[in-house]
Amino acid sequence: SGQHRVPRAAARLLAPVGDPEKVICVGLNYHDHCQEQGAKVPREPLIFSKFPSAITGPFDDIVHPQDTSELDWEVELAAVIGKGGRHIEEAAALEHVLGFTVANDVSARDWQMRRNGRQWLLGKTFDTFCPLGPAIVTREAVADVHDLWIRCSVNGQCMQDSSTRHLIFGVPALVTWVSRFVTLAPGDVLLTGTPAGVGVFRKPPVFLKRGDEVQCEIEELGTICNRVV
Repeated sequence: SGQHRVPRAAARLLAPVGDPEKVICVGLNYHDHCQEQGAKVPREPLIFSKFPSAITGPFDDIVHPQDTSELDWEVELAAVIGKGGRHIEEAAALEHVLGFTVANDVSARDWQMRRNGRQWLLGKTFDTFCPLGPAIVTREAVADVHDLWIRCSVNGQCMQDSSTRHLIFGVPALVTWVSRFVTLAPGDVLLTGTPAGVGVFRKPPVFLKRGDEVQCEIEELGTICNRVV
């Protein structure tokens, strides 16, 4: 009706999914990201997770923990599960996806790569380490999720500039793979990996500091922007 609108400037957007049962993530899933670190292209998806408590809003602050000096960015396409299931066939996998959104898989590289026995979980799941949004764009509204540009900038400087064409495992393959091991539930969030351009593999490495502004954007899905505090 257009009668009961809240001005955008007066509203604070929350994450479109705030408390999912699972936040499932994929590592080494872009050809260019493998190339930048000299890693072999994986034969099977590399799966890890974040706790749902890492999720924060599309324009909320990223809190820089005192426990890390190597805070990094990772723009990612995120798929939101709409219909749950187990042992999902790849041909039907997209039917289980409600839609897509933009994510930043914020990472404490020292904890991910050298500490905690080199398990990735702690380095990936500090509070505010999963900005998400600005909205869920339904599957039907996206022409081709495997042909979208994906970018990340820090303080206005472009750091990542790629396309979902470079995904090693596409969304249907990932849904099928993950559902072999766990039952997917409506609302689960699946982060599909990041392209080249992360800070840790730059020469010299570049890490986020307090006061930085990180902007992640994906074609047709929108933009999230988060300040590091």
